[in-house]
Amino acid sequence: MMDKLIQQFLDYSAVERGLSNKTLEAYGRDLSQFAAYLVDIGVEKPMDIDEERLIGFVQRLQSNKLSQASITRKLTVVRCFIKHLSAEGLASKSSLDAIPAIRNPRRLPKYLDVDEVGRLLRAPSISDPYGLRDKAMLETLYATGLRVSELINLKVEDVNLKTGFVRCIGKGNKERIVPIGEIAAELINAYMASAREGFARANRSEYLFLTKLGKPMSRVMFWMNVKKYAKIAGITRQISPHVLRHSFATHLLERGADLRSLQEMLGHAGIATTEVYTHVTRDHLREIYKEAHPRA
Repeated sequence: MMDKLIQQFLDYSAVERGLSNKTLEAYGRDLSQFAAYLVDIGVEKPMDIDEERLIGFVQRLQSNKLSQASITRKLTVVRCFIKHLSAEGLASKSSLDAIPAIRNPRRLPKYLDVDEVGRLLRAPSISDPYGLRDKAMLETLYATGLRVSELINLKVEDVNLKTGFVRCIGKGNKERIVPIGEIAAELINAYMASAREGFARANRSEYLFLTKLGKPMSRVMFWMNVKKYAKIAGITRQISPHVLRHSFATHLLERGADLRSLQEMLGHAGIATTEVYTHVTRDHLREIYKEAHPRA
């Protein structure tokens, strides 16, 4: 019975909340662990999930020496599951008081400074089709702050170079329109006029950024390209495509962009997620103060 209820909850989360397959798989694993715990303690009906049994699940997670982040994630999923069951009249909502509202310490995003970004963007050579494609992708990522999945899923029709905007589908299947700068637009235009035409012959595709086989660029391939160009640029610390998204947000805030506009461009569901960048810019201001003030 519990397995059936879990599947119904996952179906609801997919249809009503628009969660990705990856997120749904993670939810399924966490809830399977919770269901296994209920079997161990002899609970068969969701109405029998009371405060005492939820406390026992919390204690079991803690005894397994999981990281705080893992425990928090699992408890958050269980909380959502029970809230869903209670809305259906299948479980008691009062038992949720047993699940502590734990918040993970928010990690500050890693980002590149303006000079490092410049070196990274200059690393690809536009003398060959692959370099031109890669430079266009890097410039687009930094110009728009897209997630990597959003970048590689861009279609030709999603890019309007005349108006200077790109259309993308983000988390929860939500559409947003993001402005794109002149440099990135010029490189996309150059890539489409020459390099993409050669890639597209292999396999007619609606996607913007293609491999030599005419297929969409994969996350792994693009990640490898970013690492390659970072090495060419002399950037020794760890870097990923997401670092360019963080750099985009940080540099905009440092230059006066407001949080609400940044939230919309990044596609964050809530302003709290965007506010993490204020900590980064605060550190930046502190460093400027120390360098500039005679009594700092």
